Amino acid sequence: MPGPRKAAPVAKSVGGLKYFKRLQPLFARLHDAGTDNDHAGNRQLHFDHYASLLLLYFFNPCLTSLRSIQTASELANVQKKLGVTRTSLGSLSAAARVFDPEPLRAVIAELAAEALPLESGRGAEVLRGSTAVDGSLLPALPKMAWALWVDDTHRAAKLHLHFDVLKGVPCRATLTHGSGNERHQLRATLSADRLYVVDRGDAEYRLFQDIIDADSRFIGRIRDDADYRVVEERSLSEDARRAGVVWDRVVWLGGSQSGQVFRQALRIVAVKTGKTDRQGQPEVLLLASNCQDLDAAWVALGYQFRWAVELFFRWFKCILGCQHLLSTCRNGVGIQVYLALIASLVIALWTGHPPTKRTFEMVCHYVSGWATEAGLRAHIRELDEQKKAKSKKS
Repeated sequence: MPGPRKAAPVAKSVGGLKYFKRLQPLFARLHDAGTDNDHAGNRQLHFDHYASLLLLYFFNPCLTSLRSIQTASELANVQKKLGVTRTSLGSLSAAARVFDPEPLRAVIAELAAEALPLESGRGAEVLRGSTAVDGSLLPALPKMAWALWVDDTHRAAKLHLHFDVLKGVPCRATLTHGSGNERHQLRATLSADRLYVVDRGDAEYRLFQDIIDADSRFIGRIRDDADYRVVEERSLSEDARRAGVVWDRVVWLGGSQSGQVFRQALRIVAVKTGKTDRQGQPEVLLLASNCQDLDAAWVALGYQFRWAVELFFRWFKCILGCQHLLSTCRNGVGIQVYLALIASLVIALWTGHPPTKRTFEMVCHYVSGWATEAGLRAHIRELDEQKKAKSKKS
């Protein structure tokens, strides 16, 4: 038996819309997107309208489907604050195939540039530009033939993400089918003045050299049996020893064939993790880097930052509400995923803190009219106090 039909959203259940005004100038550039497909010249739902309505969907628990979003578009308050007009369910469904999600990637980068670092001091300066890079699978439906993964019975999309560790926000993203190559996506999106932190799965020597050629730095885990020739054995500082560093060497990385990729010596730092391997021996990670001027303790700490993107993926997929797809076509999934990233950036810009479950719930309560603006500000002050107390303790 079908469950009871959910109540349609009403005006008093959709509040807090003034905070969406900040995005309207960024979304305005999307207004004329897709006009090439408007052969009749009578389109009422433009890309900026569609993006605003979907963004509202992430922050309002009353909006659970395209039907509820369509109903919300009929509310005078929503129309006034978001600059949208009443739209039909058919228009919302068709919009996912008409509009190209690519312009939203520029919005993500622009919002990420506005975010302020969450940390200050020596660490923030030394590890400036730290960017954890990783990919994560997003389950797809069997009928989504474009989402190739494993075989014909499995489907998934893959989000390739650059995560600014010191700001706690995503800064660049690409969506591909589940078999999309993470190294190829990173190579295509490299930029200057970054410190890329990559796991062993992305450890490709050619990619390391490409990062150097892009005027950026990297810290990447390499295989335990990696071939290299030692050029210099560096002494360890007390900080490095406390961080679990076993040794620090300047090397020519690679053998007779793979070593031809590099045009300069690199550095390998061996770090104990505190765990043991299958033979009961202490687990040691080999971290390659072109950061020759950093103390080995900072190299070890920089690699630990890679877990920031893993924590973000957990929040993104389990809490933000990306498990329900509003569209199954490639464009539609891309639009929804990129707007979800924009929603996480909005939370960080509103509060000055990385998005968490509690903060997301508080923002949703405010947008839904259950919490006042004073209550939201009180929550932000509480986060500020917790951050100050944590910094004093450390």
